[in-house]
Amino acid sequence: MGFKMGIVGLPNVGKSTLFNALTRTAAAQAANFPFCTIEPNVGEVAVPDPRLDKLAAIAKSKQIIPTRMTFVDIAGLVKGASKGEGLGNQFLANIRECDAIAHVLRCFEDDDVTHVDGRVDPIEDAQTIETELMLADLESIERRLQNLVRKVRGGDKEALEQERLLKAAQEVLEDGRPARTVEVADEDMKAWRMLQLLTAKKILYVCNVGEGDAATGNAQSERVREMAAAEGAGVVVISAQIEEEIAQLDEDEAKEFLTELGLEEAGLDRLIRAGHELLGLQTYFTVGPKETRAWTIKRGMLAPQAAGVIHGDFERGFIRAETTAYEDYVALGGEAGAKEAGKMRVEGKTYEVKDGDVMHFLFNA
Repeated sequence: MGFKMGIVGLPNVGKSTLFNALTRTAAAQAANFPFCTIEPNVGEVAVPDPRLDKLAAIAKSKQIIPTRMTFVDIAGLVKGASKGEGLGNQFLANIRECDAIAHVLRCFEDDDVTHVDGRVDPIEDAQTIETELMLADLESIERRLQNLVRKVRGGDKEALEQERLLKAAQEVLEDGRPARTVEVADEDMKAWRMLQLLTAKKILYVCNVGEGDAATGNAQSERVREMAAAEGAGVVVISAQIEEEIAQLDEDEAKEFLTELGLEEAGLDRLIRAGHELLGLQTYFTVGPKETRAWTIKRGMLAPQAAGVIHGDFERGFIRAETTAYEDYVALGGEAGAKEAGKMRVEGKTYEVKDGDVMHFLFNA
């Protein structure tokens, strides 16, 4: 289970440059004018996880298969996008298909790169995008409520549930707050997600800073960090320029380059970790001589559901899961050592999978 993150922002904030670096491609045209990205670009990237190499070395695996995540580079939104300005309607539809939003904000000064509003203010930029998404949600809600009138009068249970949730979202939006501020009960979450409201999606602010500010950030990125903290949103500081340069280097050259800049890791690693945290994701592993593989699941997922990520038959016929914590697997030299030390556990249908678990599923075909 991966997830899809839409990269959004005003024109010329560094979205396509970041996308190119993340996906190690030049598929998205990065040019210094609005709407250089006409169609959404979709790229899949491997999720870096150093635990994979250690597990594979112990098991002498022939292949390492990381889990993957999808980035969608969505063309620059502008003021009025909710009413179709620019290529607004198309872009809003692209955002609706994503699980979360990475909102790239310009936190760098550069006279050679024009700003659509002629100034650098990431807070105002964030508010511009948020306002357009909120207006689009309000329009969608009003339209849906009108379409539900007949079914609601007829007492349709599903329609009544939709009406209740839509009105809850409408209330906060009309108060100037995004739909993600609505407190949704656990039993309503499935129906809530099906509404696909733009402002209900979790958001990660990506502060694009200049090369010299990549390690420490700057005053602008600090303003964004304060805004994110107040909203309960995620934030990561990245230099898209640096990420683009790293994308052209081999692994050793990249490490040396990062060290020179005072950075411990690439922005991609920080972005993915922040994305995982944002969406409540974690990783478990399957390990053997053929392959060591990472699987992404939601936190709190039970063993049968985790098995179902590999194949539906694993979940339907689930019997038990032989489970070893990553730390024990490494410290004890693999499966045999863990079993001998009593660290390999047999877990049943109610076991809540932990991050880093090494698992082997037994099931009825």
